[in-house]
Amino acid sequence: MAAFLWVSCGGKVARLLLGRPPAPGAGVAFARGGWRCLHGTRELLGIPGIKVLMPALSPTMEEGNIVKWLKKEGETVSTGDALCEIETDKAVVTMESSEDGILAKILVQEGSKNVRLGSVIGLLVEEGQDWKQVEIPADGGAPSSAPPAPALTSSPAGPSVSAPPKLEHQPGKLPVRLSPAARIILETHGLDTTNLIPTGPRGIFTKEDALKLLQEKQKSKPTELKPVVSPAPPQPTAVPSQATAVPPAYPRPAVPPLSTPGQPAAPGTFTEIPASNIRRVIAKRLTESKTTIPHAYAAADCDIDAILRLRKELAKEDIKVSVNDFIIKATAVTLKQMPDVNATWNGEVCRQLHSIDVSIAVATDRGLITPIIKDAASKGIKEIAASAKALAKKARDGKLLPEEYQGGSFSISNLGMFGISDFTAVINPPQACILAVGRARAELKLVEDEEGNEKLEQRQLMTVTLSSDGRVVDDELASKFLTTLKANIENPIRLALC
Repeated sequence: MAAFLWVSCGGKVARLLLGRPPAPGAGVAFARGGWRCLHGTRELLGIPGIKVLMPALSPTMEEGNIVKWLKKEGETVSTGDALCEIETDKAVVTMESSEDGILAKILVQEGSKNVRLGSVIGLLVEEGQDWKQVEIPADGGAPSSAPPAPALTSSPAGPSVSAPPKLEHQPGKLPVRLSPAARIILETHGLDTTNLIPTGPRGIFTKEDALKLLQEKQKSKPTELKPVVSPAPPQPTAVPSQATAVPPAYPRPAVPPLSTPGQPAAPGTFTEIPASNIRRVIAKRLTESKTTIPHAYAAADCDIDAILRLRKELAKEDIKVSVNDFIIKATAVTLKQMPDVNATWNGEVCRQLHSIDVSIAVATDRGLITPIIKDAASKGIKEIAASAKALAKKARDGKLLPEEYQGGSFSISNLGMFGISDFTAVINPPQACILAVGRARAELKLVEDEEGNEKLEQRQLMTVTLSSDGRVVDDELASKFLTTLKANIENPIRLALC
C-alpha cells in the first residue's frame, strides 16, 4: 500500500494517509496554499544543496571569470580547501570553501566570463547524502555576462563606396571601376553617373573621363535644365557599363573599404580585441582619477652617483640591490619624516596613515597592478629588494593575494628601465601621491671640491616627478617633500639613520 505524505512548509504538521496504490510511475508533486504533496519514494525528491556563490575578492570587483575548478563533482570538500581559481579585476585568486561537504554540481564551467557577484557557481551537499540527487535551483548555472557585441551585417551585393554618395549598380549591369580622383570629382560636383564611359585600361573610369564629363555638364547648363532634389542626400544610382567595354575577368569593388572622419569605421579596417577584467577596471579608475582628482606636478633632478657607488660595494659582498630599491627606501624614509604626505582622501576627509605602505607599479600581460611593500620605512634595503622581487613575480604570474595589492599609502612607478627620461603618472585613489621615476643619464654638473673650488664633473642624474592631489598635498608641501627626497637619495647614508 502506497503512502502519501503531506508536509507543511514549516515542517510542523505531518499526516499519513493510506489509500489505493497509485498507477506505476504516478509519483505526485503539487503545491497548494503553502503545502506540498510528495510521493513517499525518497529518490524522487531532490536533495537541497548548499549554494556556492561568486564572492567579492577585491573592493572594486563587480564580476569575475572562472579560470579553473580545483575540485571535481563528487569530491569531498573541507572548510579552507581550494575550490576554484577566479580572475578578478586585479589578479587570479584562489577561492576557498567556507563549508564542509561534497561538491555535487558545478553550475558555471571553466572559462566562463563576466560572472556577476552573488551568482550561484556550484552546489555542495552534506557528507553521506547522494550528491547525484542534488536539486538544481531554477536560476542556477546562468552566469550574468556582458551582452554580446552586435554582429556585423553583410553589405548588399555590388561594389561599395565608403564616402557618400555611394555608387551602386543595378542587377544585370556591370559595375564601372572608378579611379580615386574620378570618384572625388563625381561626388564633389554631383555629376550624373548613369552614363559613364570609361576610357582607361581594364575599363577604369579615369580622372580625364570625369573632367570631360564635368565640362559637358558646364556646357549644357544654359540649355538643359534638370530638376534638382536638394533636401535628401544623393541616392545611389545605377552605373551601367558601355556596351563595348570589356568586363574584367574577376569583378572587384570600386574602392577598398575606408574610414571616413565623423563616421563609424568601415568593416575590415580594424580588429576588435576583448578587454580583460583588469584592463576594464584600469580604464575606469584612470578616467575617474583624471576627472575627479586635481593633479599637481613637481619634478626634481637627483644625483645618484653615491647610490651607484654603494651598489658596487654591496655587490662585492654578494648583496644584489637595484636603484629602484634605494628609491623605495628613500621614499619611505621621506614619508616618515613628512607624515602629512602619507595620507589618503576619502570623499570629504583627509586620513593620515600610521603605516608607510609603498605600492610599486608592475606591468603584466593583463595590465598594470600595484603590489604593496608593507611598513617599508622599517625595512632594510636588502629586505625591500627581496620583497619587491617576490611581489613582482607573483604579480606577473597572477598569484597575488588580495591583501598584497589592496591598500597602500604612496605609489612609485619606474620606467627608467625602458629608457624613459621623465614622465608624469596618474594618482591611484584614494592615495594622494605617486612618484614617477625616469632613467639615469650622464650630464655635466657644477660641483665643489673639498677646497670649495667649483668645477664641472660628469654625474649620473635621474628625474623624479611627483603627482599630488591638491586637496591633500598643496604645492608648498609637495616642494618640501621633493627637496627632502632629493637629499635622501643623494646621501644614502641618511637612509640608515631612520
